[in-house]
Amino acid sequence: MKALPDISIPASAASGPVRFASARRILEQAIADRAFPGASWGVLHQGQILALDAVGRFTYDDDSPAVTPSTIYDLASLTKVLATTSAAMLLYDRGIFDLDARLGDILPGFVVGMRSGSSREKIALRMLLAHDSGLPAYVRFFEQNPTPQSLLRAVLHTPLEAPPGTRAVYSDIGFILLGKAIELLSGDYLPRFCERNIFHPLGLKSFRFNPPPSWKHLIPPTENDTTFRHRVIQGEVQDENCFVLGGAAGHAGLFGHAVDLLRFAQALLKKTESEPESAPPQLFRAETIDLFTTRQTTPADTTRALGWDTPGIPSSSGRHFGPLSFGHLGYSGTSLWIDPDRGLAVVLLTNRTWPDRSNQAIQSVRPAFHDAVVTSL
Repeated sequence: MKALPDISIPASAASGPVRFASARRILEQAIADRAFPGASWGVLHQGQILALDAVGRFTYDDDSPAVTPSTIYDLASLTKVLATTSAAMLLYDRGIFDLDARLGDILPGFVVGMRSGSSREKIALRMLLAHDSGLPAYVRFFEQNPTPQSLLRAVLHTPLEAPPGTRAVYSDIGFILLGKAIELLSGDYLPRFCERNIFHPLGLKSFRFNPPPSWKHLIPPTENDTTFRHRVIQGEVQDENCFVLGGAAGHAGLFGHAVDLLRFAQALLKKTESEPESAPPQLFRAETIDLFTTRQTTPADTTRALGWDTPGIPSSSGRHFGPLSFGHLGYSGTSLWIDPDRGLAVVLLTNRTWPDRSNQAIQSVRPAFHDAVVTSL
């Protein structure tokens, strides 16, 4: 398979590095402070890409490749919205995905052996999307389950930590199960369903689970893994549970570059008169977009929509994204925030986990970067 060609910078983005100079300086300073070795970023506003830029390198080594807008990143948990939630939205539009359907009716292994009337029987697909199913946030399944089959069994048998619907806890486990439920409802493998029904129709050529070896030189490493795989992780998913599941799951595994994230975001925003004819199609019904991106009213204090997150106080989106905004983060250092009132989408892709996961400096970089972008508008 041939490597992807370099991206041509749209004419609308030619002045982006100047117009958004303050945002670029924040990223350059973050690199100097070793928050991450490099970053690719972009701004979409009112149907036009106003910035598509990159700073830094794949690693901190002077001879490491420079990051460009063509650089492909491990998108980590952005998979939850770009793939899994989007698949749920499409199936919802087709009348196949019932938000109130019980998970145990779709995945009987989730409730088999449980007493009748147990809390597990109450968990609906809506709760997995809203992260209030009562499932824990994360379990290191990979340490005791070396095969996809054994790991999935362990996920199915994971005990609840709270009664369903009583608290919102961001859960990888819930999205692993949601991905499997979508496969059964669609009758297709999740990556193949997404490629055929989302990525290809939107022209997202860089979106790929398990990218081919010919793409490796386009992908920065995420980690020097000294405990599990004992190698530099580059061109393969960083998340260990996803790795054991074959590199593709409902919670992680997707790779892509900045411009394709902006094209995806454009499909979630209302059409504008200034949009080019090449703009991606409206893949989802407007009512479905509103439903999945609106903050839930329960549990108390949740910021979660269905799959998506919304700005809290404080927020990685900064101080200026509007009340209807929605977005998501990825563990590897990626993010996408969308403000439908402004017709605005901002993507930031980094490998902040290089060379290890201990660095949390990106937490202060993200809001400062987003504030600078909005102020520049």
